[in-house]
Amino acid sequence: MSETTHDGGVAVTTTLPSPDESLTAAQLAAKYGLSVSGARPSLASYVRQLWDRRHFILAFSRAKLTAQYSQAKLGQLWQVATPLLNAAVYFFIFGLLLGARRGIPHDIYVPFLVTGVFVFTFTQSSVLAGVRAISGNLGLVRALHFPRASLPISFALQQLQQLLYSLIVLVAVMIGFGSYPSPAWLLVIPALVLQFVFNTGLALTFARMGSKTPDLAQLMPFVLRTWMYASGVMFSIPAMLADKDVPGWVSDILQWNPAAIYMDLVRFALIDGYGSSYLPPHVWAFALGWAVLAGAFGFVYFWKAEEQYGRG
Repeated sequence: MSETTHDGGVAVTTTLPSPDESLTAAQLAAKYGLSVSGARPSLASYVRQLWDRRHFILAFSRAKLTAQYSQAKLGQLWQVATPLLNAAVYFFIFGLLLGARRGIPHDIYVPFLVTGVFVFTFTQSSVLAGVRAISGNLGLVRALHFPRASLPISFALQQLQQLLYSLIVLVAVMIGFGSYPSPAWLLVIPALVLQFVFNTGLALTFARMGSKTPDLAQLMPFVLRTWMYASGVMFSIPAMLADKDVPGWVSDILQWNPAAIYMDLVRFALIDGYGSSYLPPHVWAFALGWAVLAGAFGFVYFWKAEEQYGRG
């Protein structure tokens, strides 16, 4: 490189090459302590970040629950009115017209049906909310840095809170049909805790899938409706298949599916006359296994794509 001096001469100077010129981008980042924005942390660090944001998760779920029916005149009453209306429709169609009460005493069929609708709706709503957890909140995901699992977890927590409100109506239905509070009702607590873990795992799994395939949100209602009909929401699976020419393992698979397991546990806890003979063997072991399997898989599966959410 050359430049003109004050007396008109030309001075020649030499520019030394930068010591960073031969370094790759990764080496430069390591040299100056830079890290990838939104990089996936370790699994243990991710869990700690979620715990640090537990107050945000709880507040976000409460805000979503409050805003869900803010435009309706009946407001939060729709939280219990919606599943009750669904139960009334199912009772008319399946209980009266199609005779789905087979194998269930008439005096416990309504509690049986209402419990099934409420408990299955808990799982159904968690999955549907999970599918849209990332794709429906891209503005928040792109604007702020936080563990993205906070969103599907908060949506599952929102559905749990909604179910707890619905339990007030469910208790009234139980008492109205002769099932009074007893120590057995306490079994509802572990049953719903296990179902919440299971639902959260599903919400995390479908949140990742829905973030890349938004059309999944349009498909899931059909999948969930099929799951509902196969889970014994409106009928007893063993009684309905008793006179059908189907292998015994078909009935076992239908009874051991997680939706049926959690419904049966809550029914067993709350309904007098719905005894252990209605339950498949090892029901608590299956409930725990489904919760651990879905919860662990969903969490790890979601975490592995942490740095991809909100991009592209």
